[in-house]
Amino acid sequence: MSDSDRPLRLLFVCSGNLCRSPMAAGLARHEAAERGLDVEVRSCGTIAQDGFPASENGVVACDELGVDISDHRSQHLSKELVEWADHVLVMEEGHVLSVNALDWRAPFKTWSLGSFVDKKRIDDPYRRSMRRYRKTRDLLRRAVIAALDRLVV
Repeated sequence: MSDSDRPLRLLFVCSGNLCRSPMAAGLARHEAAERGLDVEVRSCGTIAQDGFPASENGVVACDELGVDISDHRSQHLSKELVEWADHVLVMEEGHVLSVNALDWRAPFKTWSLGSFVDKKRIDDPYRRSMRRYRKTRDLLRRAVIAALDRLVV
């Protein structure tokens, strides 16, 4: 199968893979489905431990938009995930360094998700208020839509 015969692969990366990247991945899946785009989405974290669910507030915030991330399980960033991805979308600068350390091709396909909406980073809402989760969700949604507009051709 050639690259043109398979879905575009997007990898979202945050720290613990409990809040930002699962929310972004769920939002991206939802938006891609709404648009009929052939996209495969995964998420991971630079310091994630495998097998944990998304944060409860993240699940609720996404559910409010009809996006179900309740089946998410965390996974640690790996060389295999970076190699799998066509585009790696990170939440902050430190994540870029972690991704780039795993694959020499990573700098050519790694983007700050916030840069699609003129933000340097997307703040982590972990253990914060529901209001903060909603604010993060809304920023992630805008950034995901802008990224899909630019990256999916």
